[in-house]
Amino acid sequence: MDRPPANGVPAPQPPPPPPGRCHFWLPNKRRHCANSHLSSSQYCGNHSPESSSDSRRRVPCPVDPSHTVFEENLEAHVGKCPFRKHADALAAQPYYSKGINSGGGEAGVAAVTSAAKRASVHKLSEEEFWALVAKIRSAHTAAAVQMRESYIAPDACDKWMKGQVDRKVPYQEKHVVQQVSIVGNMETFGLLPRGGAEDAMKEIAVKTAPAVVEFGAGRGYLTQMLADCYGIKNIFLVERRSYKLKADRSLRQNEGVKLERLRIDIEDLNLHGVKALSGSPYLAIGKHLCGPATDMTIMCCLHELHNRTEEKGHDKHQLRGLALATCCHHLCQWKHYANKAFLSRLGIVEEEFHAMTWFSSWAVDGDHSSHDSLDSEDTSSETRNRGTEKPDPEIVGVERIIRGIPGVERSALGFMCKDIIDTGRMLWLRSKGLDADLVSYVPSDVSPENHLLMAKCRS
Repeated sequence: MDRPPANGVPAPQPPPPPPGRCHFWLPNKRRHCANSHLSSSQYCGNHSPESSSDSRRRVPCPVDPSHTVFEENLEAHVGKCPFRKHADALAAQPYYSKGINSGGGEAGVAAVTSAAKRASVHKLSEEEFWALVAKIRSAHTAAAVQMRESYIAPDACDKWMKGQVDRKVPYQEKHVVQQVSIVGNMETFGLLPRGGAEDAMKEIAVKTAPAVVEFGAGRGYLTQMLADCYGIKNIFLVERRSYKLKADRSLRQNEGVKLERLRIDIEDLNLHGVKALSGSPYLAIGKHLCGPATDMTIMCCLHELHNRTEEKGHDKHQLRGLALATCCHHLCQWKHYANKAFLSRLGIVEEEFHAMTWFSSWAVDGDHSSHDSLDSEDTSSETRNRGTEKPDPEIVGVERIIRGIPGVERSALGFMCKDIIDTGRMLWLRSKGLDADLVSYVPSDVSPENHLLMAKCRS
């Protein structure tokens, strides 16, 4: 149905779809669905009117949950799923171990969706809701680390900041600023040599530089900065998705660089099975590790410390330290969270934790009424600071209370939740014998997802 005109001005009509593409318009992405349309329809199977009105239930494919199928077709689909070949090849790899970094969560338990978290919060009574808000504020005052601003641009990255990088690389300025500050904080914290690869000790620095394992690597541009500015030569990129315009090509053209890309979910990665990393000291890095990916990464790197039942001989890898930019706390899951004991000491139980994760999205979306906006990494301050919404007489209970809270207050509560979650992660790393710190590495107007978790081994 067309939207009614606003102020007498007709709503802009979307452009026609490219030939062969589904005609379904995605307003938040401002484009049509990328799938091909069915031969008998203008729409793909997911968006055809017949499918949307169909009472049959769609379920995630067990081979690759990124797509869904009708439940009654599941058995037949699994045998011919186009992702099956990759899944079978992955399962044969020595570094594949199903669920090894899950954090001890019960196998087979589905993730709690944002919709389920929202519904759970809305079921609270008004007294229960305000008691939960009071508990979060109290926990933040008692236990959350005082977030320290640490915006650092090291001399080693001057050529990047001055635009001397290859302009064929599809960078946006805000991402360069974030990457530079991550690298600068790593140098200040002692994870990288001061002066990068351009100092008088360049040859020695390059020869003794640790390997780098970038988790949730995406296209790998954070690692490319380390290679260009600090002489990193031994590189491992961990990413479950396939990307175009990757940094791999330019990295391989860098003399002496050894690069291995591991297409695997962090939850299933056993670093001890990566033969090329055997015996090498390494740094673990990650920029915007969404939700539980941060917990899985620290589990992956410290597996022998959090699981004492591991067989002997797993000390052949030498973690030097890690630097992880956390992100998308609204996706965090109790079953994966590294430091449940910390939350338990604060009196926070599983249902309250999931409510906190839902609240955390208010830090980047003060409105919180748009489901799609919750997945956006960078949201404008205008949106985050929006005032109270006009009450709707049909909305009652907790939902009405939430809509009446000023946007600035919702945003502040969201940041408290993010602080508490990341503080628990930092304290978990300290409990494993590492020096750890948590800082705000870029201003919130660059990205409200601005927490950087760092740790280094004391030896």
